[in-house]
Amino acid sequence: MKTILVTGFEPFLNHEDNPTRKIAAAIDGEVIGEYVVKAAVLPVTFSEAAGKVKEKIEETNPDAVMMLGLAAGRNRITPERVAINCNDGEVDNNGVKKQDEEIIEGGPAAYFSTLPIRTFVDRLTEAGIPAAISNTAGTYVCNNIMYQTLHYLKERDLSIPAGFIHVPASHQMALQKHGLASMSEEEMLRAVRLMIEAM
Repeated sequence: MKTILVTGFEPFLNHEDNPTRKIAAAIDGEVIGEYVVKAAVLPVTFSEAAGKVKEKIEETNPDAVMMLGLAAGRNRITPERVAINCNDGEVDNNGVKKQDEEIIEGGPAAYFSTLPIRTFVDRLTEAGIPAAISNTAGTYVCNNIMYQTLHYLKERDLSIPAGFIHVPASHQMALQKHGLASMSEEEMLRAVRLMIEAM
């Protein structure tokens, strides 16, 4: 049986919750398709999040890595195509703000996801779940861990599929913020299970 590492994030900025935290907790230990899920919830910090992913990779020796994050405002599941070598954006949960900073000094400009993102989008669309490939993971902690994880795997010549997927806000979050696009947590959970099956 193969192992897949799935990561979510704790709440951040002005968000009282983060649906990816609940997804990770819900599927930890589940057998989905060919994979046993090992899940972890990460801190939303530039200094610690990627290190936690690397620790979990070393601990679980996974056959695939699927990192999840919240993109409040998006209205569909969005597998990310690319991560860029740039930290920039709002303060993280340690109060640290990055601006125009390389994630890895002198590192490649970008890394492409090695997850089957087109297959994911096709599978979700067939299942009636809104999905689309996204061409920007932003420059916040989500992009940071995608870039650092893909860099780490390449440096160690580990050819396991890895990448990042953003999910919308939950309905519960939308109740707190008028006009925020949302998806039910049940639907997001179904989407993640379908993507793991599609691996």
